[in-house]
This record gives sequence, structure tokens and C-alpha cells, in this order.
Amino acid sequence: MTTTRTRGAAAPEETNGPEVGARVKALREAMDLSLRDLAERSGVSAPMLSQVERGETSPTIAVASRIASGLDLSLSQLLRLDEGRHVVITRSNQRRTRRRRGHVVEELSPPLPGQRADVSIHTLGAGAATGDADDPPVHEPGSRETAVVLEGAIDLFIDGERHELADGDSVTFDADLPHHFENNGKSDTRLFAVVAAGLRRG
Repeated sequence: MTTTRTRGAAAPEETNGPEVGARVKALREAMDLSLRDLAERSGVSAPMLSQVERGETSPTIAVASRIASGLDLSLSQLLRLDEGRHVVITRSNQRRTRRRRGHVVEELSPPLPGQRADVSIHTLGAGAATGDADDPPVHEPGSRETAVVLEGAIDLFIDGERHELADGDSVTFDADLPHHFENNGKSDTRLFAVVAAGLRRG
């Protein structure tokens, strides 16, 4: 069987302002960055970034390249030159990763505009948690989450109740309620989580 390889497309001379702007905003928000944060990471001013996100200006390739760098992406990834029309592949070494106090989040789904579900893997070190007990809900009303314990054991605290989960267990809950996971064991725990936004409760 012959395998056909498709080379990445060359960067265009100009960018599509509204499309790029929507993508920059989605990526920035998915990384939990403010305009000021992205400005510091990219070297592009916050006012310029704001204009790009609103589609008021089309960034030059040079500016788009700096924005991509600030989002930990290549220019081709930002402009979606490496994506098929209906297929987006995220390689294992290209996952967007966040780290906070022993909690590592690997985003498996790309932050596409209009996307209604988020898929991620969470690794919690011993004693780590996904948030504090008094943190407000971070998901929009109607959101629902399903989590599967891939390794170790973990406690889910939701709406004032504690639920113990072991290796292989899964749980589905209303994610717009106050909740967090805690690893009270002595080794790392890994979770696979899917959050679907805006679902109606039955």
C-alpha cells in the first residue's frame, strides 16, 4: 500500500482578518490569557490584538507570526494551513499544556470557534487539586462533565459532597455546580475528562 504525504501549505501573503481574529480569541481564552498576557508573550500590543480579535484589522504575516509564537503555535497552525477541511489532528507533542500547583492539564481538543465540547487529560500529583473548595464554577450554565480515572484514585467534591473514585471508575455530573478533584493519595492520579457546554438538564 502506498502512503501519500501532504506537505504543509505555504503561508499566504495576507491573512483573513475576521477568521484569524476569531481563532486568536478562541486560542487566547482557551489558554486563560488576558489581552495583556498575550501582548507580553507575543510583543504585539494589546490594542492591536483587540483590533485583530474583533476583525477590525488583518494582521500582516509578521504580526501573525508573533501572535502564533505567543500562543505556543507555529504560523501554519495559527492560520490552519495544516488542517484538512473537516479534520484537525493534534499531535501528542503539540498538546496545549497548563501547569498549576501540581495540576497538569493537557488539552486534546483544538480550540475551534463555536466548539461545544472540551476534551482533556489531567494529572494531579500527591496532595494536588484541580481548584480550591470555595472556587466558583468555571463552566457555563448547563455544562456537564464526564471524567474517567485512568490511573490512581481521586476524590470528587461537588456541591458539598465527597465521592471517592478508583482506577477505572467514571463519573458524570453537572459541571456548573461548585466542584473540584483532590488527590489525597501518595502517587500521581490521571483523569480523562470531557466537558460538554450548554446542555439542558433532564
